[in-house]
Amino acid sequence: MRKEGKPKNWNEVKTNDSWAIFKIMGEFVNGYEKMSKIGPCVSIFGSARTKKENPYYQLAERIAKKITENGYGVITGGGPGIMEAGNKGAHLAGGTSVGLNITLPFEQHDNAYIDSDKSIDFDYFFVRKVMFVKYSQGFVVMPGGFGTLDEFFEALTLIQTHKIDEFPIILVGTKFWSGLMTWVKEVLLLENQNVSPKDLDLVHIVDTEDEVLTILNNFYYKTELSPNF
Repeated sequence: MRKEGKPKNWNEVKTNDSWAIFKIMGEFVNGYEKMSKIGPCVSIFGSARTKKENPYYQLAERIAKKITENGYGVITGGGPGIMEAGNKGAHLAGGTSVGLNITLPFEQHDNAYIDSDKSIDFDYFFVRKVMFVKYSQGFVVMPGGFGTLDEFFEALTLIQTHKIDEFPIILVGTKFWSGLMTWVKEVLLLENQNVSPKDLDLVHIVDTEDEVLTILNNFYYKTELSPNF
């Protein structure tokens, strides 16, 4: 809680902001060195609160297993819930299972299905998100909360502004996502022209692991697999 009292002169406030650059650089260097060796991967996002008995947990596990069996590795945020399901599916299929962990005051802890040499810890969300975007050949977005929405819309923004190359963004769960995408199309696109139709071309809504794999394979049949920037 902010203390009451006489406001300080901003010039008198001392910070360690400039020294934080070295910690940020360290996270980037460590992330780049480890992630550059993983090969083609797909990121799976979703709620940390999803329980094992939830159908979306089980679907995320099947999706991860399916895409791993077809040559892709899996990257998740390294925590419980949907992230655990993604790493579990990749692990069971004998494929690459990466966890990009973030230090949080709640919810986050490493899951048991990340490859021992591919568990990377971050303090900064923005560094972690760079790793997701740079080293993913696609985003599979399961039902989730604010963090999941943040990752989804950031990827769309980066593609829209040509800061990264295009890659498939696959929303899994028609019942969960259709309301949001209807609002995007009706309000953002048609009523206000805040986006263009092309901005939504790479967003797909599906319900099965087979549909996820088909979209990925169809896209990369004509596009070279490589880091995104």
